[in-house]
Amino acid sequence: MTEVRIESIKEGGTVAYRSPGHGYADVAAHFREKIENGELAPGASLPSVEEIRTQFNVSAKTVSRALKVLKDEGMVSHRGALGTVVTERPRVAPASGADRVARTRNGGPNYSPGETSTGHTAALLSCSDPGICRELGIEPHEEVVVRKRVFRVHDNPVVIGVEIIHPRALAVVSDLLKQGPRGAVHWFTEYEESTGKKINGSPEMRAARFASRDELADLNVPLPDSDVAVPVLVTRTTWHDEDGPIEVMEDVFAPGIWHAARK
Repeated sequence: MTEVRIESIKEGGTVAYRSPGHGYADVAAHFREKIENGELAPGASLPSVEEIRTQFNVSAKTVSRALKVLKDEGMVSHRGALGTVVTERPRVAPASGADRVARTRNGGPNYSPGETSTGHTAALLSCSDPGICRELGIEPHEEVVVRKRVFRVHDNPVVIGVEIIHPRALAVVSDLLKQGPRGAVHWFTEYEESTGKKINGSPEMRAARFASRDELADLNVPLPDSDVAVPVLVTRTTWHDEDGPIEVMEDVFAPGIWHAARK
């Protein structure tokens, strides 16, 4: 096999593939995260090139490359005297439920710019899925709380968010069966404040499977012929407190949607 040696050129000469310090991708990632979590809202100006240079200790060329990446992604545009600003409709990668929990716990918004949710439902249902029963530590056909909503970016459905909640949570958070949105704060916060028990999540798991016809309808995907299957990405996180598992959180991403994995 032919050995391939990868090198890159940095101002001033040839260096190793990954040089120390910040690169243009690091700078772009910094501002992308601020746009995605709403810290930089549509119409907000990014710092000047000189300010970004100073902040990251990089060259003007590095800053220019980072801004070009964000522009190519549709997140920013150049507005003359205003400099570089966040676009009115930035292309924001849809978040999973675990992303949202982490973001709101850090004081950020529940929704990304341009994002809304519809189809909020809540029900007490018999759980017949053996995998969910095993993860929640319940018997087959025991009742669980199931909450569902559809996240939309600029009114396009992108993610179905489903929460399968252990029935013991109802003794603490009585409105889990409330229809419609519960507000900006996730129910974990109320539970933790009432019980003093911290809820922690397992690593987020990802898998592909075929979508159900109900899921395709929720995502506004034209229903195919009966012999055609449509694959979707599914992420799952199981949440625990000191007494055991308390929720399984699933997100079903629309076909063609890229999911940015959590760091």
